[in-house]
Amino acid sequence: MPIRLFLIFGAFLVSVLMWVDRACISAAKDDMASDLGFSDQQMGWVMAAFSLGYALFQVPSGKLADRFGPRVVMTVVCLCWSLFTALTGVVRGIYAMIGLRFLFGLGEAGGYPTLARAFTNWLPMNERGITNSISFSGGRLGAALAMPGVVWLIGALGGWQQTFWFFGAIGIGFAVVWFALFRDRPEDHFAVSPAERDHIIEARRPRKSDSEAVNAVADIPITFGNMLQSPNMLMLMVQYVAHNFTFFFTVTWFFPYLKESYQLTSEQAGWYAMSPLLCGVLGNWLAGFTVDRLYSQGRWQLSRRLPAAVGFLLAAIGMSLCVNMTTPFWAVVCMCIAIFGSDMILSPSWSTCMDIGGASAGAVSGAMNMVGNLGAFFTALSFPYLKDALGSHQPFFYVAAGLNLLAIFLWFRIRPDRSIAEERLGYDPGSGD
Repeated sequence: MPIRLFLIFGAFLVSVLMWVDRACISAAKDDMASDLGFSDQQMGWVMAAFSLGYALFQVPSGKLADRFGPRVVMTVVCLCWSLFTALTGVVRGIYAMIGLRFLFGLGEAGGYPTLARAFTNWLPMNERGITNSISFSGGRLGAALAMPGVVWLIGALGGWQQTFWFFGAIGIGFAVVWFALFRDRPEDHFAVSPAERDHIIEARRPRKSDSEAVNAVADIPITFGNMLQSPNMLMLMVQYVAHNFTFFFTVTWFFPYLKESYQLTSEQAGWYAMSPLLCGVLGNWLAGFTVDRLYSQGRWQLSRRLPAAVGFLLAAIGMSLCVNMTTPFWAVVCMCIAIFGSDMILSPSWSTCMDIGGASAGAVSGAMNMVGNLGAFFTALSFPYLKDALGSHQPFFYVAAGLNLLAIFLWFRIRPDRSIAEERLGYDPGSGD
């Protein structure tokens, strides 16, 4: 069995754990707010603080993964976010809670950029689409299980505080296992066969450019300034804002929105709220398969553009329809369409970061995730504040739909086959499928 399959399984588990830890606050929101005396607007700041910390530390964490390797960085990242998860069950005041959730976001920020760095080292080009999908589907599964699971754990463990302590302990255990078993490169792993090692080394980079100057620049670390001068990078950032604005709603306000709008119990809202996340798993897998299949046919650009464009179209349709539903069942159906589509964006987005980033894949993916998660920050705040200002939830859903439509246009201008190194030197390898 190829050893890189264990990396993929480990990435899946990392993603499950990250999203359980960040989504459990949504399911515990009513218990926390009641116990601590927080209003909806205050809870909005608690949720948004995570997104802000998560966004701001994306590029630094990606650079750390590029410099020190994913083995050490993922271990430290996992230990940090698990500690802050456990401390969530300790603090009491609103400012202390906002500050702690900001630090929790800083801790989790390194997760996906570090995985991107590991995938760049370990995976052939034609396996990255499905691997990204498997990794992110773990996050959706974790968030889905958190919705009814946290409600059950609060009762089983005796309170919401104990639930956060429980998840923190699991994360610390995982960090120890990761450090013991993972290595930064297949060349250094004790269990990788020579045949698997040679296959990975040969197939893990895009075809070499005809330009010797481009090849010389490709391995030089990319600065954030270089990224801001790249049209590809800027468009990747903006389209990821649209994705996060839609998706982050499901792990922050969708649970309390269902419960309040349709007078559901916590248990009913939990089961309803997990359904779109499970549909996100299916969207992840479909996109990952499509990315790898089209790339293997030599259709590099189309392999990234098609699943992304279809996904954003479905997300726009689902979000715009959701506001007109009068029953929880049909509201959840519309959200399932939106999140199925929204999660089709992940595999092409992160695969493109690896395509254009090369040796700086961690920093490049971190930059996209940093700007994209500003969308998550505004989601957590805009939902309660728009409702308070305009007396309706409808404007939020229409804003999300509009952002998704804008992203479709951007994807037909993104060039995954033109690296940042090629852009810096003005080299164009030519366009096509």
